[in-house]
Amino acid sequence: MKSKVLLIDDDVELVSMFKEYLEQEGFEVKAVHDGEAGTAQAFTGLYAIAILDVMMPRMNGLETLRRIRTNSQLPILMLTGRGDDTDRIVGLELGADDYVAKPCTPRELTARIRAILRRAQGAPADHSQPSALTVGQLTMWPEQRRATWAGNKLELTSTEFNLLEVLARNAGRPVSKNTLSEQGLGRPLARFDRNIDVHLSSLRHKLGTIADGRSCLQTVYRLGYQLIKE
Repeated sequence: MKSKVLLIDDDVELVSMFKEYLEQEGFEVKAVHDGEAGTAQAFTGLYAIAILDVMMPRMNGLETLRRIRTNSQLPILMLTGRGDDTDRIVGLELGADDYVAKPCTPRELTARIRAILRRAQGAPADHSQPSALTVGQLTMWPEQRRATWAGNKLELTSTEFNLLEVLARNAGRPVSKNTLSEQGLGRPLARFDRNIDVHLSSLRHKLGTIADGRSCLQTVYRLGYQLIKE
């Protein structure tokens, strides 16, 4: 079955090029050219991923992302201007899974889409009793892409789930940012890339604390991040 891609960008010529390339690569693509239409489409639940440009008239990409995240955990790949670090960080804080700097090639965009989908879709469906991964008050069911803290459901983006799973499987020991990027984002860590830091900051706010009141996610100087194993 073809993965359905929602492409939200007001640059008609660029959208046409991306759409043609993605369709040649086996994707089914729906293109819209403004944030309101993009939000409405995202809420239909028909898509595997959305590609969202930051710079759009009327309702920009960040506001569009904010609205989508009020009611959907659809994986979202942001298109940002090269060097626009503020937009990238804000987008990640609002729940984007990753970003690509424009101008980018259709091949680069496709590779990033596949990396996100590969991690978001996880393992093939298993109709037997799903296995749980438990660390303290955290319980994850990777096959179902579901997680709870102290019995309460965690609302995680696809990338947040991926990163938390990597940390949970290595609970009690530091995991480097490069390992988190490769296993959680599906790509090597780029120089000056702050993706991991922003996603882990968001996770800290969503997860609870351990018995002594500390966050269960700790930064280990020069080594990476660690999920505390109580």
